[in-house]
Amino acid sequence: MILEAKNIHKRYQTGVSGTLDVLKGISLSFAQGEIVAIVGQSGAGKSTLVHLLGLLDKPSEGEILFEERDVTKYSDEQISKVRNENIGFVFQFHHLLPEFSAVENVLMPSLIAGNKASAQLPRAKQLLNEVGLTEREHHKPSELSGGEQQRVAVARALMNSPKIIFADEPSGNLDAENAEKLHNLLFDLRTRYNQTFVIVTHNKDLANRADRIITLSNGLIV
Repeated sequence: MILEAKNIHKRYQTGVSGTLDVLKGISLSFAQGEIVAIVGQSGAGKSTLVHLLGLLDKPSEGEILFEERDVTKYSDEQISKVRNENIGFVFQFHHLLPEFSAVENVLMPSLIAGNKASAQLPRAKQLLNEVGLTEREHHKPSELSGGEQQRVAVARALMNSPKIIFADEPSGNLDAENAEKLHNLLFDLRTRYNQTFVIVTHNKDLANRADRIITLSNGLIV
């Protein structure tokens, strides 16, 4: 398994002595090359779970194993290194940097990893080509449609060749036609690169296409 969570709990302090239990003992695992949909009502803990699995936050209890290494025991610096080298993210709001072009946005993860732009530019261009945006590479986000912006975000998530990509409501802001195009793209990329996708979604069509569906309710898998 590429990623495994064992008995994950996440709780937050509320006030002086109160606590809010968001996740209440989640155990699950993900294999290389599979697409898994995470579904459930708002407030079920889906985004919290993705933040923990994606190493953006630490659990209150439990273990997260990436390639059989318990990363919950790592330092913040070590966790950042594992995340930057192995994990990609696509969010509902694309979070593109408005002052940069499409190709510059795609390059960002590689620059953060300390690589030179000139050396990585061919890959950024290739990824934009794979998501069908070669002719838009010099356009800024404000000059792109919503669907195009989200495809740039997908290309950016692929920039460092991650082993697993987390997508949190990736088509939540798209109309039906653009949502379907994005879904097709994700499955296409999985076939091409054998990458693992973990997708939080309310879209039933997307969930039903996944290899597995995990349903959360009140912080538990049901």
